[in-house]
Amino acid sequence: MSLDVDVLEHSFNQLKPNAAEFASSFYNTLFADYPDAQALFIRTDMATQQRMLLNALVFVVENLRNPDVLSKQLQDLGARHAGYGALPDHYPLVGMTLIKTMKSYLGDQWTPQVEQAWLDGYEAIAQLMLKGTDADR
Repeated sequence: MSLDVDVLEHSFNQLKPNAAEFASSFYNTLFADYPDAQALFIRTDMATQQRMLLNALVFVVENLRNPDVLSKQLQDLGARHAGYGALPDHYPLVGMTLIKTMKSYLGDQWTPQVEQAWLDGYEAIAQLMLKGTDADR
């Protein structure tokens, strides 16, 4: 799968001024759309979780041109998430929430090209994270 790195970088940079609000909205949307997901965060400080989400997104976008670094880190992240109770079935829910939240923040700047870039990008991220869960089994 070929990623549109320029579009991913540009669109993410448009979110950065509202990064903290974006992360909060992501989890609010996730829990509103998938209430059962809250059980995975029962013992989680959500402010810390929101920062971790932003840090992970920044890391991914900043390393799109460094696939070896990105691959290793995402596989490790997938292994950690498996330890937290995340299942393969959760990944599409998170992806849909990410896309929905990004769309709401980018407004008119959310184009079919941007949407496709993020759908492809999230698919690549999820595949690498899930590969990390397979390595742990």
